[in-house]
Amino acid sequence: MALQNIGAGNSDDAFYRYKMPRMITKIEGRGNGIKTNVVNMVDIAKALARPASYTTKYFGCELGAQSKFDEKTGISLVNGAHDTPKLAGLLENFIKKYVQCYGCRNPETEVLITKSQMVQLKCAACGFISDVDMRDKLTSFILKNPPEAKKSSKDKKSLRRAEKERLKEGEAADEELKKVKKDSKKKVSSSKDAPAAKTSSKKKLSGSDGNSPPRNHVNEEDEDDDDDGDDVMWQTDTSMEAARLRIQEQLNAVTADMVMLSTEGDTTGKKSKKANKDQESPKAVSPPSDEGEKIETSLHERLVEELKEKIKEGITPSQFVSVLGSLSGTPQEVMTALYESLLDGVDKGYAKVILKKKNYLAAAMSQNEGSQLMLLKAIAEFCWQSNSAAVKEVALVLKALYDADILEEEYIVQWYNEGVKEDKDAPLWKNAKPFIEWLQSAESESEEE
Repeated sequence: MALQNIGAGNSDDAFYRYKMPRMITKIEGRGNGIKTNVVNMVDIAKALARPASYTTKYFGCELGAQSKFDEKTGISLVNGAHDTPKLAGLLENFIKKYVQCYGCRNPETEVLITKSQMVQLKCAACGFISDVDMRDKLTSFILKNPPEAKKSSKDKKSLRRAEKERLKEGEAADEELKKVKKDSKKKVSSSKDAPAAKTSSKKKLSGSDGNSPPRNHVNEEDEDDDDDGDDVMWQTDTSMEAARLRIQEQLNAVTADMVMLSTEGDTTGKKSKKANKDQESPKAVSPPSDEGEKIETSLHERLVEELKEKIKEGITPSQFVSVLGSLSGTPQEVMTALYESLLDGVDKGYAKVILKKKNYLAAAMSQNEGSQLMLLKAIAEFCWQSNSAAVKEVALVLKALYDADILEEEYIVQWYNEGVKEDKDAPLWKNAKPFIEWLQSAESESEEE
């Protein structure tokens, strides 16, 4: 199909990127029933990003003839015999009035209808809004048949949310399939081990000479053991080093050291005086509450200092993920320390600072499935420990993180409802309430649409 540049002023530009098909017409019928069929009107209208009914109606208005466009078949008819150059000239006038921007002459515009029933063109290139002459006959047809509205940002966000949920469901289905496969392999291995145990016991009872089974049978059993060895854990390492690793995975660094000290003292039998006192008095096993608070505080401060240093170094988010994995402490403690380190030294304007450093939060969110609730708990912890300015701006922070697709309304509402149940009169929930109400009203409006 032959193409041409949109707009007569751009016909000589070989590098112009906005193009449309050349018009093809066909005269049909005879006498009073003669009509002109614009064969490729649908393709032309698609290139101009306008409904084909607009261009067909414009031909009828300018020629003073009846015109009709069939939406089902895509046939565009204008009464009378009209040659192609004449209709092409009318199409050029349509492009100037209803397609090209009046400011930059770019054809990438969108038709808008104002509340006062005025037709305007909004340019996506320069942002200029052009006012169409309402004396033109086609404007009344456009007001009666407005163009289809493009999808709003809210609809796009709901589509992204649906896509995320679909991916999560797919991952959950994959995990279930893996578990089923592992269970089936374990059943097969157990069924193979049972006959072998029976045969060995029979040989011992009968007092046989204990000849080894045929070589082929031995090889088959070895191959089966090799296949199932990847999925079944046959024994647990009980060495001190393995115990230390398991404890460190479940506890933070300070508590792990305390547990390992008591464990080493029990195994070697060389207990110190302090350990003996701990065994005599049950109260000495758990540290006092004040000491525990000091340990938690020192751990929190150490995490905050480490994260601040890494952020000042200007490492990339991909490198930041490995840094978060190497830190000691639970995921919630790391998230709380990260949020505080990002807002270190900030007195007001927390939302703007968070948006500038949102890449670090996005990197931390990829670590765990429940990272959104962890971040929300970190926000609440920061508001409780800092000044009243952070509490007053909590709605702005939530709105900024929601717009940046870091937090979703599902988790925000869940976090808010749990907090209100505990203490509905707290200033944090009172300041967050307007944003939660807006969030729920916006969600209900999108569902109604």
